[in-house]
Amino acid sequence: MKRQEIKPATGKLGALVVGLGGAVASTFVVGTLAARQGKAKPIGSITQLATIRLGKRNENKFPKIKEVVPLADLNDIVFGGWDIFPENVYEAARHAEVLEQKDLDLVKDELQIIKPMPGAFDQNWVKRLNGTHIKKAATRWELVEALRKDIRDFKATNGCDRIVMIWSASTETYIPLCEEHQSLAALEKAMKDNVADKISPSMCYAYAAVAEGAPFIMGAPNLCVDTPAMWEFSAKQNVPICGKDFKTGQTMMKTVLAPMLKTRMLGLNGWFSTNILGNRDGEVLDDPDSFKTKEVSKLSVIDTILQPDLYPDLYGNIYHKVRINYYPPRKDNKEGWDNIDIVGWMGYPMQLKVDFLCRDSILAAPLVLDLILFTDLAQRAGFSGIQDWLSFYFKSPMHDFEHIPEHDLFIQYTKLKNTLRKMIGEETIDYLD
Repeated sequence: MKRQEIKPATGKLGALVVGLGGAVASTFVVGTLAARQGKAKPIGSITQLATIRLGKRNENKFPKIKEVVPLADLNDIVFGGWDIFPENVYEAARHAEVLEQKDLDLVKDELQIIKPMPGAFDQNWVKRLNGTHIKKAATRWELVEALRKDIRDFKATNGCDRIVMIWSASTETYIPLCEEHQSLAALEKAMKDNVADKISPSMCYAYAAVAEGAPFIMGAPNLCVDTPAMWEFSAKQNVPICGKDFKTGQTMMKTVLAPMLKTRMLGLNGWFSTNILGNRDGEVLDDPDSFKTKEVSKLSVIDTILQPDLYPDLYGNIYHKVRINYYPPRKDNKEGWDNIDIVGWMGYPMQLKVDFLCRDSILAAPLVLDLILFTDLAQRAGFSGIQDWLSFYFKSPMHDFEHIPEHDLFIQYTKLKNTLRKMIGEETIDYLD
């Protein structure tokens, strides 16, 4: 197979994070800085730890992905971004209370010099937060122009060859697809006309990134790049986009357990999921409008995997409920309970119970690193538009109107690795050998 033409990962890669002072982003920055100094292991990161089989099974070739795929080196990443609070990343990480002081102290000096640029913020879109470090702009279009200038200035000041932008900020209030999102012309007009109830701050960040030739990753369930307008724009600019909503705790379990039920042709009567969490994410999701955005993302998984239209006897009448409860004492240590009522031979009922005591930011931080490195790779390989080979990382994988998303974690992982194999000129693997 012919090797993909991939530009080398020379020079500095700017990782611009929206929500730089949040729990996920600050945990990602601390861990990446510590890993590149050999002070911590990047556990959970596929780009840093996973191997990839090349050739036939009897050839026994299993190099690490980073040894054969031309990814950017951790030492070449420069960290920056925006936040609606002014604290540097050291102060923000202390406030988040995800990592212990001893871990922050490993890279304290570097963390203290990473300071966020003022964020693009509109409280109508995230009602529970009161930003103090925000941009002033008369229209959404002016906001975009200010963000574009930030990107250019950051790139020049830090000597970056390339930029990737990732949204690691809060979940915005729910909005369905509107006329303003149907084409690039309609989106740009709405920005200039300041249609503030249809154009969210996250859309401004995404537009600014793509306009500046930077891949954009949507890590929340916001309606943002998953619109015809942004598909059109990313194709025009030849820029990769991907999302949405990092797949970390409870939904990751669903993308493992639901395929198990389906492959064994076991029935499902009901799936009740509830979560408790503290931190800023929990506070934001305590607002019903923001929770609605998250709920739509989490509910889509089971139906897509189980295909009730094809298997009405097994999955035609599922009761699926998702709850998220703000519980400040837990801080970042989320707990997700699942009660799953399944049906077996001759209709006999059984149950699965799952109690996942996870650390949200500890699970999400390696995803941020992988997505930055993989979308940078995609950009250097000339990919553009929706990167569905990165669906592995998302609760609600982006897809256009002609395709259905793939939610099965293991199919997603196979697709990711086969895409990497094609990039480096290796045969894809169908496991028939």
